[in-house]
Amino acid sequence: MFETLQSRPADGILALMQMYKDDPRQTKIDLGVGVYKDATGLTPIMRAVKAAEKQLWEQQDSKVYTGLAGDPAFADAMIDLVLADAVARDTVAAVATPGGTGAVRQAFELIQMARPEARVFVSDPTWPNHISILNYLGVEIVRYRYFDKDSCGVDFDGMIEDIKTARAGDVVLLHGCCHNPTGANLNLTEWRAVVEVLNDTGAVPMVDIAYQGFGDGLEEDAAATRLVASSVPECLIAASCSKNFGIYRERTGLLMAISQNVQARKLHQDTLAFLNRQNFSFPPDHGARLVTMILNDAALRADWQAELEEVRNNMLGLRSQLAAELQRLSGSDRFGFIAQHRGMFSRLGATPEKVEEMRQKNGIYMVSDSRMNIAGLNEHTVPILAKAIVDAGV
Repeated sequence: MFETLQSRPADGILALMQMYKDDPRQTKIDLGVGVYKDATGLTPIMRAVKAAEKQLWEQQDSKVYTGLAGDPAFADAMIDLVLADAVARDTVAAVATPGGTGAVRQAFELIQMARPEARVFVSDPTWPNHISILNYLGVEIVRYRYFDKDSCGVDFDGMIEDIKTARAGDVVLLHGCCHNPTGANLNLTEWRAVVEVLNDTGAVPMVDIAYQGFGDGLEEDAAATRLVASSVPECLIAASCSKNFGIYRERTGLLMAISQNVQARKLHQDTLAFLNRQNFSFPPDHGARLVTMILNDAALRADWQAELEEVRNNMLGLRSQLAAELQRLSGSDRFGFIAQHRGMFSRLGATPEKVEEMRQKNGIYMVSDSRMNIAGLNEHTVPILAKAIVDAGV
């Protein structure tokens, strides 16, 4: 049997991580891996997470399963964090998942189960795993224009023109905030126009929100998702706790299915639980338990939000520093978009050849499409990167 297996293409980011590890240069800079790092290169455990873990260790008296959907208290806490009062709670079915990726996978399987002929529209570019999972499941993909290579902003006119071709029952996948991999985001006026197209076509939005709190703030970053959820008949939302709680390895996520048809909620909830049962049975609880404790404890929540603001402002500071240094060295404001982008990532607009040149000459590691993780920088490495970008003629 196994002799029929075929090699799969190597994951580009994982290969880049290995190349970085093998590089002996002390001056190398890792801008490839998609995790937050502080100025020392560490991905720290947040203070509130440490405190919650200590409480949990002292108080928890069982590790028994929670339920196919996970702990309802986790769903309630996350629904409040992401949606606040944008929709009524009785319109939301939700299940805990192994990370945001698990939520995305379950959402795609739900789409396939509910409407096998549905096409999924994805931004060009999007997070590569969106494409990988959809291809694996055999779901038809339609790409819509998103990133303008000249301005390094959003090609909004192209996006609208493309999603207008969606049919009723198709799904349009949207990034709730901090677009990965470009860092370029829609404003609320543009989001309203997207919602209008969705309602005109009958397409169903699916929002992947993995970076709430990393862009303009917890409430600001949720505004688009809340607008979508409150303005359409049905939608899906995949939320991740990996970044904003710093609990990457705990694999903590939530999938929400929202419908204005309240009577259908039980069917939706049962279907989501069924999908959990088929894929992994009971979802992991440790990370979800920590998130629930933090969001439901005033002191822990205040400390978490304060530290999350430190993280967000650190990335904004690095963006501003890099844009200013590039302007100084190049004598041009063409890199101003870096300060305007939000989240961990920006797409620089360099060719794969220029990216490779910077890797070989300067030990700078970024994805070949020039996506760079801003959080991989610190105030000392920003000038090194800026000089390499200018020297490479980007």
